[in-house]
Amino acid sequence: MRSFQVGDLEIVPLSDGFFGLDGGAMFGVVPKPLWERVAPPDAGNRIRMAMRPLLVRGEQLMLIDAGCGDKMDEKAARIYAFDRAHHLDHSLAEAGVAPEDIDIVLATHLHFDHAGGFTSRDSSGQLRPRFPRARYVVRQGEWEDANHPHERNRASYFPENYQPLAAAGQLSLHAEDREVMPGVRVQRTGGHTMHHEIVRFESGGTTAVFLADLIPTAAHAPLPWIMGYDLYPMDTLAFKRDFLREAVERAYLVFFEHDPEIDAGHLRERGGKIVVERA
Repeated sequence: MRSFQVGDLEIVPLSDGFFGLDGGAMFGVVPKPLWERVAPPDAGNRIRMAMRPLLVRGEQLMLIDAGCGDKMDEKAARIYAFDRAHHLDHSLAEAGVAPEDIDIVLATHLHFDHAGGFTSRDSSGQLRPRFPRARYVVRQGEWEDANHPHERNRASYFPENYQPLAAAGQLSLHAEDREVMPGVRVQRTGGHTMHHEIVRFESGGTTAVFLADLIPTAAHAPLPWIMGYDLYPMDTLAFKRDFLREAVERAYLVFFEHDPEIDAGHLRERGGKIVVERA
């Protein structure tokens, strides 16, 4: 298991397994002859994607996102080709962490592949927060959107993943960009959802960024390679343009949530193109 030191913070990429999403949807307007070179699809046109939450050891113990969890039914498992032979419980155990050790669970947004692991069913079948001591930190606008879905986004939001957090009194909502714990700050990007966030780690003069679904895989590093799933793609484009320039100039360490091979790397400009150099 790899870990990265960012000043006083230790950052550990975890795994909740893999799943598949339609390649055309994942690459939007990019033609298939281009994207299939870097993300070969299966017979159902699905590309393989990881689910990589982050464990952050700092002033407190923080988990950022939690994969899809284990509540999906057989139909969903078939549609999304879930492969959870090695999942979040395994990763946490390898890191020497039990669910009750987690102090903060931070959501970049509440889609099922990021928030599904926030809750679980107990032996009686009741839904409960999976991390019993944790404060779950969610952006207020994202919470409102997830609880009032529309025809375009309802396939990604499942109330069983997040409503039990409020019922248990473990939900903490915030309205603006803020520091969640020393050295860890959330920044709204919009684009993928209206209130989608990335997470910035700034400690000891070093900066790293968890990209979530702003740049979900290394293949999405080029500026126009934006998901068809993004509700506000022009907002993604505007934020991504500024971020890429900043990340290249300042040599940020970046963490990919969905790349099946690369958990962390640096964004470089070579020959006028943005490429990823694995960390």
